[in-house]
Amino acid sequence: MLPQEIIRKKRNHNPLTQEEIRFFIKGITDGSIVDAQTAAFTMAVFLNGMNTDEVTQLTLSMRDSGDVLTWPEIDGPITDKHSSGGVGDKVSLMLAPMIAACGGFVPMISGRGLGHTGGTLDKFDSIPGYQTLPDNQLFKKTVKEVGCAIIGQTGNLAPADKKIYAIRDVCGTVESIELITASILSKKLAAGLDALVMDLKCGNGAFMDSMENARLLAQSIVRVANQAGTKTKAVLTDMNQVLGTTAGNAVEVAEALNYLKGINVDPRLHQVTMELCQEILVNTHLSKSLEDARLKLQKALDSGKALEKFAQMIAALGGPKDFCEKPEKYLPQAKIIKPVFAKQKGFVTGMKTRDIGLSIIELKGGRITPEQKLDYATGYTHFCQIGDYVDDQTPLAVIHAQNEEDYQKTADTLCRLISISDKKPHLSSPIIEKIA
Repeated sequence: MLPQEIIRKKRNHNPLTQEEIRFFIKGITDGSIVDAQTAAFTMAVFLNGMNTDEVTQLTLSMRDSGDVLTWPEIDGPITDKHSSGGVGDKVSLMLAPMIAACGGFVPMISGRGLGHTGGTLDKFDSIPGYQTLPDNQLFKKTVKEVGCAIIGQTGNLAPADKKIYAIRDVCGTVESIELITASILSKKLAAGLDALVMDLKCGNGAFMDSMENARLLAQSIVRVANQAGTKTKAVLTDMNQVLGTTAGNAVEVAEALNYLKGINVDPRLHQVTMELCQEILVNTHLSKSLEDARLKLQKALDSGKALEKFAQMIAALGGPKDFCEKPEKYLPQAKIIKPVFAKQKGFVTGMKTRDIGLSIIELKGGRITPEQKLDYATGYTHFCQIGDYVDDQTPLAVIHAQNEEDYQKTADTLCRLISISDKKPHLSSPIIEKIA
């Protein structure tokens, strides 16, 4: 086969065969297909699309380009959740131990911050000693013994995806529904999952700000994953405001820990977390209904079993054994921790969530360049929610910064990004739609 003929075929709107797709992905992986050809291929897919069979074959070929984990030693469902990214999204930190406490096994392979969105791995990097890139032996041992492990993508897990994504990023093909589907699922399926739930964010703080595009991506992921043999559902959730009351790295870890302890639980964060967990338990037959799942999950929280799983995971992956008892001893603290108040009193009616995420990058809590060292202590706590009443006693947020100049600049920015009105707005559910 010739790479240029495969590119030409897709350029001319023709479907590719399984053999052609596997040949092309093998060539990308071993270097026999050059970057220019990969770029041309991704542009042809971007412009002309792929049918479900093609996307499934593309996903499986990318999955099979490296290690594919198997779990013969585990007697229980292997499951996971993936989020398309948002601001303040720390759901994974609670979900994995909650599912483990209910009998599931969660080998969660997560990423670092991308653009304005925070990254789960960056949050765990704020915990001293925690290994976000363990070898496969430690990863599998932790999943087997604890029930969950949250780590980063190893060097030989879906390596074709790494190459393709780097090229998509610089040649204008990131937004392709088909390529996004294959990118997400190739990594998830390489973890050997029986079931998956997709949390697809939609709103002004999400990569998919259009409901139509969010729904199309959710439908694509569900179709392809199910066709590939992994039982999958998608939940569209709202990202028109910060999720929970914190945004940053260490501060989100602290909120997640408080959630597991039942302290100051934010209602919207709880609703999203429980909804995703319930879908996983029903999908894996660990619960017979959503109501049964909710009762099991609440019992796991109330009994402290989910908190115990979180503590065990941190210790197993190199973190402090007493982290959950003394988080303030280990999590980094910013030098300036001060509230910012709105210039007028009233109800919060909206916020520019994407720009709030970008403001964390200005505090060095997110990256401008891939190799940048993060300041894990910076960010926001006590972040207001739409519908909250704010005045000179109730702040928009508490800013965690390293100097007065950064604090003042961030305070001025935040006041511009949050809308205040005399009239209380209509409050909507964070759960928009489910797709199965």
